[in-house]
Amino acid sequence: MDTLLKTEQVVHFVMFPFMAQGHMIPLVDIAKLLASRPGVHVTIVTTPLNAARFRSSIDRAASQSNLLIDLVQLRFPCSEAGLPENCENIDMLPSITSIFGIFKAAALMEPEVESMFETLNPPPSCIISDFCLPYTNRVAKKFNVPRISFHGYSCFNLLCGRYIKLHEEEVDRLSSGSDHEYFVLPGFPGGIEFTRAQLPIRPARGGGEAKSGGVGDDMTEAELEAYGVIVNSFEELEAEYLKEYKEAKQGRVWCVGPVSLTNRFELDRLERGKSPSSTTGRVEECLSWLDGEESNSVIYVCLGSLCNLSTTQLIELALGLEASDKGFVWTIRETEKTKELFEWMAEEGFEERVSERGMVIRGWAPQVVILSRPAVGGFLTHCGWNSCLEGISAGVPLVTWPLFADQFSNEKLVVEVVRTGVKVGAERPSFYDGKEVTEVIVKREQVERAVILVMDGGVEGEERRKRARELGEVAKRAADNGGSSHKNVTMLIEEIVQQQEQRKS
Repeated sequence: MDTLLKTEQVVHFVMFPFMAQGHMIPLVDIAKLLASRPGVHVTIVTTPLNAARFRSSIDRAASQSNLLIDLVQLRFPCSEAGLPENCENIDMLPSITSIFGIFKAAALMEPEVESMFETLNPPPSCIISDFCLPYTNRVAKKFNVPRISFHGYSCFNLLCGRYIKLHEEEVDRLSSGSDHEYFVLPGFPGGIEFTRAQLPIRPARGGGEAKSGGVGDDMTEAELEAYGVIVNSFEELEAEYLKEYKEAKQGRVWCVGPVSLTNRFELDRLERGKSPSSTTGRVEECLSWLDGEESNSVIYVCLGSLCNLSTTQLIELALGLEASDKGFVWTIRETEKTKELFEWMAEEGFEERVSERGMVIRGWAPQVVILSRPAVGGFLTHCGWNSCLEGISAGVPLVTWPLFADQFSNEKLVVEVVRTGVKVGAERPSFYDGKEVTEVIVKREQVERAVILVMDGGVEGEERRKRARELGEVAKRAADNGGSSHKNVTMLIEEIVQQQEQRKS
């Protein structure tokens, strides 16, 4: 931090998180990470209902740690985008098929953001924006500040997307037979195999521009013009993929994770990711129960805030957990869809049958806190990148059940590259080409097998657990003072200081 101390100038990062829990949580952590350094001021721009999800954490950071973090709330134009009123986050949508309304409403915020930008004090030094908000690229150009992109993805996945675009015609040819036949992704390190349905982005049939969930030319242009990329990962986890991705981005890639380790206060860890409307269910009971269980005897199960699996599929998961005869804590988000599952549990007496060794939490649970308990020896996850990193940081092996988007590439990193996970056997996405898949993808026997392999697994299982423990220690060292991620935060700030001085000269 010598550069900052010498110049004695304030560096002002303006941050734009996307309206989805998995995107917002790490960017708020990064805001606290940056603001913890001398001379750094951070402003987070979001909407009222999204601000309510993390306001208490920001207020604590300001009052207890004297961090300079401001929260600017702008109206989210729901009705103009055809969304229900007060639908300000993807997890508030009546169906994931309405997701494009969130993108449309976010884009409509551009004029108000520009007006807000003119009033910011101190003047902005840099924008850090989620890649799902490409309008911030125009704002950055208008106000002549660098824009750094945040994806919420691993370097493995970002590089994977790059190779799909570089070899688009060949990928299209290799996957032309079926959406579910495996092929080696051309040029990608390690000879990793995908099916077309598992690709994080898919080439249009017959070539043409790759498409990613309907985000179009604006996003492509914004990514090409971004000054750099900030990544929630650590160099030691994916060194080969980071090296190559960094070369493609002229060296401007900063791995600053795992950012969940930024939260030093227990209350921040307990509330991380909790919205005011979240039901907390049996959280205190769960933590107390875990503290009384043997080390590494319980598997934590959570398939994320956007889990869209059918009731039939969730019942298979329940029966597989029961058949494994292992202790478990299963967090299930309460939605219209999961009501049927809870009715089945009540009718079948499922919770009573497993009450000696299993617990179901309806609603929200503090994932980082649960994973840190000594009793937890495994994590069955949907492979969202935040969850993967939180499991890695906790030093536990994973049972991988990807649902869609980048989750299949994350599974490949965990299972095939760092070898700290076991596939449950989900070979197809649960949301594909704009449609939800309703049939059973994973059977109860597959769940039982994967859980037993992770929690027991003989010599191979012990080696996997050893690798997971060691990787957890590496993750913590990366985030600590002097670690690779700590140094990258310093280098990022120094880079923006230099940019700021050049603009003034």
